[in-house]
Amino acid sequence: MEPKWLEWAKQLQSIAQVGLTYSKDVYDLERFELIRNISVEILSQQTSVDTKVIKELFANETGYATPKVDIRAVIFRGNKILLVRENTDGNWSLPGGWGDIGLTPSEVAVKEAKEESGFDVKAIKLIGVLDKKCHPHPPSPYHVYKMFIQCEIIGGQPKEGIETNAVEFFAENELPSLSIARNTESQIQLAFKHLHNPQEPVYFD
Repeated sequence: MEPKWLEWAKQLQSIAQVGLTYSKDVYDLERFELIRNISVEILSQQTSVDTKVIKELFANETGYATPKVDIRAVIFRGNKILLVRENTDGNWSLPGGWGDIGLTPSEVAVKEAKEESGFDVKAIKLIGVLDKKCHPHPPSPYHVYKMFIQCEIIGGQPKEGIETNAVEFFAENELPSLSIARNTESQIQLAFKHLHNPQEPVYFD
């Protein structure tokens, strides 16, 4: 579970963002801006990151505050799962990234698989929709829903992407060091459960 200070900071940011979007009263707008600044200060104090950087990344959105969506493509070849090595931390993850405006979740999974692994795939099954805060990821400034979509290879060849530097298949008992900001060992195990039992129900939360 994420630390309480992070939960409070995200809640304050959400309240401020909605208030700044819908309030008309100049005094209310001033109060909501103050709340937003408090949320930024909490993050800055706890992480030692400059408040300007945090405001640009964490408190820069407008409109009604909603969770971000991270989509991961689950791709098997035989009894092995496809993982790509991330440039940012040198660890391994399922191909994927933020949802894109104008694309369906399955279209994002197909696009990310191609860009990060070189394979052409088609989406065949939703495995799960997970709330990132309920799983053993590092703390995140955003509230994130993670969608895992099983895909099938229909073409292409393994190829590094702009954000990745290796593409490999791994057995369930031979997993490499995982990029846990993107996917955890328990989530990879969930994917294998669906491989072994195609009737496994969709996991949520």
